[in-house]
Amino acid sequence: MESILIQGATVVNEGQTKSVDVRIEGERITQVAQHIDPKEKDKLIDAKGLHLLPGLIDDQVHFREPGLTHKADIASESQAAIAGGITSFIEMPNTQPQTTSVQAMNEKFQLASGRAAANYSFMFGGTNDNLNEILNVDPTQVAGLKLFLGSSTGNMLVDQPEVLEKIFSSTNLVISVHCEDEQTIKENTAHYKSIYGEDIPVELHPLIRSEEACYLSSSQAIALAKKTGARLHVFHLSTAKETDLFDNSIPLEEKKITAEVCVHHLWFSDKDYADKQTRIKWNPAVKTQADQDGLWAALNDDRIDVLATDHAPHTLVEKQNPYTQAPSGGPLVQHALLALLTAAKNGKISLEKLVQKACHNPAILFDIKDRGFLRPGYYADMVLVDLQGKTHVTKANLLYKCQWSPFEGTVFDARIHSTFVNGTLAYADGKVLNVNAGKKLEFDR
Repeated sequence: MESILIQGATVVNEGQTKSVDVRIEGERITQVAQHIDPKEKDKLIDAKGLHLLPGLIDDQVHFREPGLTHKADIASESQAAIAGGITSFIEMPNTQPQTTSVQAMNEKFQLASGRAAANYSFMFGGTNDNLNEILNVDPTQVAGLKLFLGSSTGNMLVDQPEVLEKIFSSTNLVISVHCEDEQTIKENTAHYKSIYGEDIPVELHPLIRSEEACYLSSSQAIALAKKTGARLHVFHLSTAKETDLFDNSIPLEEKKITAEVCVHHLWFSDKDYADKQTRIKWNPAVKTQADQDGLWAALNDDRIDVLATDHAPHTLVEKQNPYTQAPSGGPLVQHALLALLTAAKNGKISLEKLVQKACHNPAILFDIKDRGFLRPGYYADMVLVDLQGKTHVTKANLLYKCQWSPFEGTVFDARIHSTFVNGTLAYADGKVLNVNAGKKLEFDR
């Protein structure tokens, strides 16, 4: 069995930062200690000057397979993910076909097997008419249930109150929701179309997908969760106002209602539309600097529990359409950790809090077995980062299939040195070394 000894890294794990050694044997961590004596069989890695973090667990990505593989696929995007220090991902159900039946879910797992560079699982999608399928889902096999309460594709908008209540009352799975009120958005869109036609200035996107639309939907979902006792996770908060709906008085393990924030809502604000245009058109919309400040505050005081990406690539040709035809979403997994490390160096968040929100908490929230922490017995998913290095994002070094990034031209104040997936050195020196190191995530339920 191959063994690797990482020596002298500054380890950030479970609220502490200290210099320790880590031994990997096979797929798992076997020792974490201040000093570990080398064995003859050990491959030694000198990590002095580097920080070692658990691999990130991204609880919300769209890798576009099956059916939309001109934009992205599981192989390409998972390789971009490990280049960005993300070692596990949970992918969303709005593919073609949608992942709204047990058969479609099983087919998706088959697509990922042997092709994913990172560990993987999938959300099962809810619709207005698939409650029986939801009830047939094996909770040990999927990450959770995803409901679109606004901004859906196909027939995945769940907008019948009686159906929502039945779903909330019928499953023990974590219910993750996209919250934007569809009627508010329709009215706002109609108003601006009457003024501008199809070519609405993208700067108006946060007024169309407004604070009101987000807050109305989030507050209704939370009220329903409280009524039914459901386990609710609200994806991609984008407004400061919504953060007041969440609690920080109890530990995550005891929470029934939790929240996530995504990197783009922490990095960009509405002042960036003038330059970035539809490249930063997301749903929910990037909003004001005051909203961004409020999201950072809630992340740091534990009203927000999880950091993620909502990685959702489209081709640049698609994104360059007029506002009403340009799809929302963009590629993020390769650069999310770099953005967060840069923010940490600028005092926005501590490294310990970053690791808590992006590594530990997703594992706790979704009951992911043996991942998210640097502990003996856990899978050796980890990333070495150089906080003295720089990363200049250019088109030439992108791994996304869509071949563009909203971060092009950005110089981050950090560098991904190497990424381990299940004990395998899967990425190092700017190159993907193992394209199929990922395993199906297991859930301790």
